[in-house]
Amino acid sequence: MVGGGQLARMTHEAGIPLGIRFRLLSDTPQDSAAQVVQDVRVGDYRDLATLRDFARRCDVITFDHEHVPVEHLRALEADGIPVRPGPDALVHAQDKGVMRARLTALGIPCPRHRIVSDPADVRAFAEDEPGATGFPVVLKTVRGGYDGKGVWVVDSEAEAAEPFRAGVPVLAEEKVPFTRELAANVVRSPHGQAVAYPVVESVQVGGVCDTVIAPAPGLDPESASQAQHLALTIAHELGVVGHLAVELFETADGSVLVNELAMRPHNSGHWTQDGAVTSQFANHLRAVLDLPLGDPRPRAPWTVMANVLGGDFPDMYQGYLHCLARDPALRVHMYGKDVKPGRKVGHVTTYGTDLAQVRERARHAADYLRGTITE
Repeated sequence: MVGGGQLARMTHEAGIPLGIRFRLLSDTPQDSAAQVVQDVRVGDYRDLATLRDFARRCDVITFDHEHVPVEHLRALEADGIPVRPGPDALVHAQDKGVMRARLTALGIPCPRHRIVSDPADVRAFAEDEPGATGFPVVLKTVRGGYDGKGVWVVDSEAEAAEPFRAGVPVLAEEKVPFTRELAANVVRSPHGQAVAYPVVESVQVGGVCDTVIAPAPGLDPESASQAQHLALTIAHELGVVGHLAVELFETADGSVLVNELAMRPHNSGHWTQDGAVTSQFANHLRAVLDLPLGDPRPRAPWTVMANVLGGDFPDMYQGYLHCLARDPALRVHMYGKDVKPGRKVGHVTTYGTDLAQVRERARHAADYLRGTITE
């Protein structure tokens, strides 16, 4: 696996029962996965020689993130190393402009969008073109953004200068008046088998995923089925192998628009570790290795995942004493990161039959571990 973050850490954990020998290319020895994986190579994934040397001893390559240059991945494929997902699929998660163009060509519903060249072009997109909805407008760097980084909401031409300073292409999108954010998580194997998890509601705070509720409360079963079908169609048409998360906007009329794609295990699927028969991490590994995929059905009527952000409570052990005594059914997943304010250092999951209670349990634990509550 290329990348040593928490996704690699949890994917490695899922591979242990299958006896999978897991190799890791990590940026540093302190990365989340590098702390627990035995076979670690520290190196720069952007260096082709390093990547090639790492890959020579691997049966298949997969990823903790989507940033490996596609030309490097094509070189690995030319060397005979299976890369999953492959570069032809992964480019759609790396480049938002490419993604929007391809989804539009496939007839997949997306926000109105186009590449813009300067602030004046942003104003033209917002006010002068057919279908223009005016300001505010969402501006995104086409590459490199995540967790709210590389994204700006601007209310005028004057506010639109900042995204262009990096000298990279900028995508303009209409600001969708959505009612909530959803996510459809699917997994697809090389021979075309695919499974779909229940569609979830994803609650964002400050551009970062805060809480995920599975399944999405009040979502019409037909709408849920349509969202799953949409994600499965994207996975098939783009040739995705492994886990695909399709982030969606739900609008007032119940329709959905595609916001983002992620071709790796995803925060909106963390609930599956404890809430599904087969987790996203286990199914991602099964797909990458072309094994039969596991059952994606939920174990309980409701599962809630809440992210733990760093705050004023660096001694997590003391937090465990309270949280685990208060809620013996609580599941805690920490990433081995130093606690820093606002940093995503772990998550908790709760499950049960009463959504209000399940949600309160997850929220209490996440807030207590952060230090925003003390009892």
